Amino acid sequence: MAADGLHENETLASLKSEAESLKGKLEEERAKLHDVEFAQLCPTLCDRLDCSLPGAFVHGILQRRILEWVAVSSSRGSSRPRDGTSISRVSCSAVHQVAERVEALGQFVMKTRRTLKGHGNKVLCMDWCKDKRRLVSSSQDGKVIVWDSFTTNKEHAVTMPCTWVMACAYAPSGCAIACGGLDNKCSVYPLTFDKNENMAAKKKSVAMHTNYLSACSFTNSDMQILTASGDGTCALWDVESGQLLQSFHGHGADVLCLDLAPSETGNTFVSGGCDKKAMVWDMRSGQCVQAFETHESDINSVRYYPSGDAFASGSDDATCRLYDLRADREVAIYSKESIIFGASSVDFSLSGRLLFAGYNDYTINVWDVLKGSRVSILFGHENRVSTLRVSPDGTAFCSGSWDHTLRVWA
Repeated sequence: MAADGLHENETLASLKSEAESLKGKLEEERAKLHDVEFAQLCPTLCDRLDCSLPGAFVHGILQRRILEWVAVSSSRGSSRPRDGTSISRVSCSAVHQVAERVEALGQFVMKTRRTLKGHGNKVLCMDWCKDKRRLVSSSQDGKVIVWDSFTTNKEHAVTMPCTWVMACAYAPSGCAIACGGLDNKCSVYPLTFDKNENMAAKKKSVAMHTNYLSACSFTNSDMQILTASGDGTCALWDVESGQLLQSFHGHGADVLCLDLAPSETGNTFVSGGCDKKAMVWDMRSGQCVQAFETHESDINSVRYYPSGDAFASGSDDATCRLYDLRADREVAIYSKESIIFGASSVDFSLSGRLLFAGYNDYTINVWDVLKGSRVSILFGHENRVSTLRVSPDGTAFCSGSWDHTLRVWA
């Protein structure tokens, strides 16, 4: 299974040769675009955050091939040891070895383009609409706000019956939002063009847990929603009827985060929690199909790699980690001795070359996924960064903080 996409006789040498060929094609694309300097490709609202232009497609192929080789080389070794330490060293060195000849990203410059102010307390969660313009945020002030990220205007606002609204999500159609927190419920609110309409009157309670709601995410339609809870479970619900379709038991403590596999036909999702475990689930059977336990503290955030073959996690142990699902093990650790505060939220750029991570020391670190190096530190928030999401088109990302604001970066 780990060798999917690679030929039997393929070796590191042949993959390096292929990498050289792909780099040649990349140079040709650059020449066609008037030899744009790589260092000048700083993100704007019109450019992709992943710094893969020109030649984003070629970059994507190269990155996938590197990760494929790492998956195969790791799987050829002995079975994963219980403590996971030796595998971490072998796998991380494999990633860096294969990525040695990949071009470095160079200087990386981003800045705040918009600041969204309106919450009266800590921002706890946010999510983008598929239209790439609107976003929803939730806060400890008990409010859920729908924003226009271009104009910074508030389009809708809902006051929840409790404070600490810890989870929110936009429906794929953009016609509804879901949210919940200390009320132990996941509530869905339909959105209309009438900004003066009483949204609370159309509220629909979909999910009920026995402890706080920590995360929620619609599946690939508006009709089903996944939830995670402090009761140690995840659950799949039918939005229309409120019926429980599947429950997922396996975590030994609070589940803090989840992410749905990116494929439209994907039937898996990953969750992380206070038991230091990241678990991959089959939505149809309700069974855990893979589990990873290499973090040393709570896992606050998980996010799938764009191809769906790997995922990243951020933890209170001050590290972010990359797990390859084909190799069934950790393949990279993103950390520095100077980073001593926990990572609260992670997300990938559109190509998967960059990993954005928000930390409790008020900063956002940008990591080169292949080389494992930090390419930038972003300052601006005045309290811990609690949530972070890249926009659907990859042109910007939004962060939310305990300083009561959200910032759009590009």
